[in-house]
Amino acid sequence: MKPIEPLLTVSAPPHAHCGHTIKQHMRDQLIALLPAAAAAMTVFGFDAVRVMALSCSVAVASEAACWKLRKCDPQVDDMHALIIGLLFAFLLPPSAPWWLVIVGGSASVVAGKMFFGGLGGYPLCPPLVGWAICRISWGAAMDTNATMLNSTLPAPLHELKNIGVPWLQNVDMSSLLLGQQLGGLGAVQILPILAGGLYLLARRTIRPTIPLAFLAGVYLTALIFRFVDPHAHAPALFHLLAGSVVLGAFFLATEGSTSPMGLISSIIYGLLGGAMVIIIRVYGIYPDGVPFAILLVNLFTPLFDRIRPKPFGGSRLGEPYVGGC
Repeated sequence: MKPIEPLLTVSAPPHAHCGHTIKQHMRDQLIALLPAAAAAMTVFGFDAVRVMALSCSVAVASEAACWKLRKCDPQVDDMHALIIGLLFAFLLPPSAPWWLVIVGGSASVVAGKMFFGGLGGYPLCPPLVGWAICRISWGAAMDTNATMLNSTLPAPLHELKNIGVPWLQNVDMSSLLLGQQLGGLGAVQILPILAGGLYLLARRTIRPTIPLAFLAGVYLTALIFRFVDPHAHAPALFHLLAGSVVLGAFFLATEGSTSPMGLISSIIYGLLGGAMVIIIRVYGIYPDGVPFAILLVNLFTPLFDRIRPKPFGGSRLGEPYVGGC
């Protein structure tokens, strides 16, 4: 008797291919980060080259070692570890000591990615995991303002935290846009980061929902604080241009496995992350709240992913369907 052929074949998701492979996706990310890397080398010189090269090398070597310990073939050729190392370097001051770069770069890959099984399994943005470990453990070495006293560039977020809004009268917003500020060596290169983000949008490597919602959350929350007390809170435009807001919006908050997929959930995710940036900057002890804000909002991603459209004939949010025709 001839066996009955199945009418429906169920395979593992995803069931539709977007046209991009993992290597193409990572290559687009790397191309988008190159302008900011070049700008950082122009502004900070050899120190920027040292930090970025060491961080990328350590990240790739750490992932290869993890695959080796698991007795699996290394998968570092997908360039994801390289991007993790570069993004971690973008958050460091150019004066970061070599041991800090090694510890943070390896922690980003081992604790942020490989501990959870590899690409796509981690709940938190890997470069931010390494950054948080270093920022909490060795705060003095991570403080850009304290480690670069000989620099002529201003540290606007530190001055806002320590001096207050009156100091901002001397700040030119256009200079912040051109990267003339102290901060993460790549994060403060606003125009190159913005150009890279627009490239990712044009390539459809990322969707515009999360970056736009994140920037809107920062701007609207800062606008509310400014409206309540203009003498105690900085202008909304200042918060957009100072620190790592643009880097966070296009490259950190959009990390695939740590951000929600749905339209409504992505909007809520971005708005909440942007709002938390301002809350941390106003009430927290850290001048730039972007990394911690994104780490915190990453924790809500499983909850946001439960927000689904109502199925035909069913109910919302996965509730059981009760009723008849």
